[in-house]
Formats: sequence, C-alpha cells, structure tokens
Amino acid sequence: MKYLINETTREEREELVRRGLSCDANECENCSACGMYGAGDMLEIYQDYIDGKKELSEISAGFKGGVVK
Repeated sequence: MKYLINETTREEREELVRRGLSCDANECENCSACGMYGAGDMLEIYQDYIDGKKELSEISAGFKGGVVK
C-alpha cells in the first residue's frame, strides 16, 4: 500500500488517516481516542500529513508523553 506523500493524493492521505485511526467521522461521540492525544478533531494530529507537509513517520516520531511536537 502506498502512503508516502509523493505517492498519494490529499484525499488518499485523509482516508489513510481515517482508516488507521478506525475513525468514523460521524461517530465521534462514541470514541474518545482523539481526546487522549489532545486533539479536538481526529484529523488535527495528522493534518500536516494530509496537507503534504510531513510524513507519517515524522509525526509519529513527534509523540512524546501523549503530546505531539
């Protein structure tokens, strides 16, 4: 599966994030996982990836103690 920025479209990256978080945007009230990471919206943590600014690995490396740097 392709997931690098240069191999995907913005829409594909958003879908990858949604699937990776097992998120249903219509069912947020049934899940509090994003709140554990301090994000108001599940896409907020990975927005730089979706926008093509940072790779997933860069964002994941920024996690430390539940905070994204």
